[in-house]
Amino acid sequence: MVKNVFATKWGIVLTGGIIGILAALLQLWGNPANMGICVACFVRDATGALGLHRAAVVQYLRPEILGFVLGSFVAAYLFKEYRPRAGSAPLVRFVLGFFSMIGALVFLGCPWRALLRLAGGDWNALLGLLGLAVGIWIGTIFLKKGFNLGPARKTYSAVGWIFPLIMAGLLVIMLLNPQVAGQDKNGVLFYSIEGPGSLHAPLIISLVVG
Repeated sequence: MVKNVFATKWGIVLTGGIIGILAALLQLWGNPANMGICVACFVRDATGALGLHRAAVVQYLRPEILGFVLGSFVAAYLFKEYRPRAGSAPLVRFVLGFFSMIGALVFLGCPWRALLRLAGGDWNALLGLLGLAVGIWIGTIFLKKGFNLGPARKTYSAVGWIFPLIMAGLLVIMLLNPQVAGQDKNGVLFYSIEGPGSLHAPLIISLVVG
């Protein structure tokens, strides 16, 4: 069995360091200057690319998101950790995730981006981190009061393939409908021609980093 070094203390520290370095490099390679890696913002851009919102300045199917999912899927198999689970209370989880995304986008970033902004000298990130800490504290109160969404349970192996296959499909769509200079749409995908969505590293680099 292959040992998962990334699950150790030093593995976690190493992973954090690598993420920080790659985030800075993504900025150098073309991503927005204050958004090397931001899960919330990247998901926002991706939904715009699919036409699920029409804010023209944030529409780009970020390959990093596809890389997160596909890379995790491959790693799960590589390290013999592929064990699909189905969570309980899906509607509650959806609503909590919905408001979590709203909070992240109001602040203009997820926790990763908050730390990257702070590292870049943006002191507004302190307010975001403070809000995150307060939210976690409130969450611990709920947990102490007995709030529990219930345990995850084993499910069919094929269930774990659904989301990676969707991401692989989106990657194929992106390859078949690449961005054309000066055009805000190609095939089924929308592209920003100005604003944050127009700034991105080359596709292959973004995918590999993700």
